[in-house]
Amino acid sequence: MKRGLVPCIITLLFVYARCQTTEPDYSDLREKMVKEQIIARGIKDRKVIKAMMEVPRHLFVPEKYRKEAYGDYPLPIGFGQTISQPYVVAFMTEAVELKSNYKVLEIGTGSGYQAAVLAEIVDSVFTVEIIGELSKRARKVIGELGYKNVFFRVGNGWYGWKEHAPYDAIIVTAAADSIPSALVEQLKDGGKMIVPIGPQFSLQFLYLIEKRKGKINTKSLLPVRFVPLRRQ
Repeated sequence: MKRGLVPCIITLLFVYARCQTTEPDYSDLREKMVKEQIIARGIKDRKVIKAMMEVPRHLFVPEKYRKEAYGDYPLPIGFGQTISQPYVVAFMTEAVELKSNYKVLEIGTGSGYQAAVLAEIVDSVFTVEIIGELSKRARKVIGELGYKNVFFRVGNGWYGWKEHAPYDAIIVTAAADSIPSALVEQLKDGGKMIVPIGPQFSLQFLYLIEKRKGKINTKSLLPVRFVPLRRQ
């Protein structure tokens, strides 16, 4: 082999190795996700679409799953919990009809992704997580992204976060076996709550609850499967 070819081959191998380890273009993947999974399935609220386009979903999943972060499915985040499918996040967010001045309660911080999507749209987000390590991780990612309007609590989400009630909207990201009465009490009159209802390992449904003059109206929206809402 000619000596002059050796440096060229080494250079080509170096470039090839770099290409093999280069991370995907997450902005392109995010745009593809929004177009094909969110808009194409009927999500119309521009605020929700914009938020889904802005929030870097890949930062909210364990590093080994980052290349799958924009896939059309949930992903494990540890402790038996998952980050919801992107469409489900968008659907739940749109369903409660958010406004920029809203104060929102989220039950089940999980990865923090849903809280970040909410933070793009509303004035303040209060999020409760029963697993301390998950809350800690989510707080770190959200802090690094510069959100100042998300407030965290480690505790039993079944009882909400009474100190900051009432809330304009409540989003529950784990399946309850019935509508939590404490959350209904903490919902502002005229407010909306979305919550999955049903047993673990079986079919569940998303329910939209609207509070009017102390009474609630419920509507079944979509079959889903969530991890259970833990009470302890």
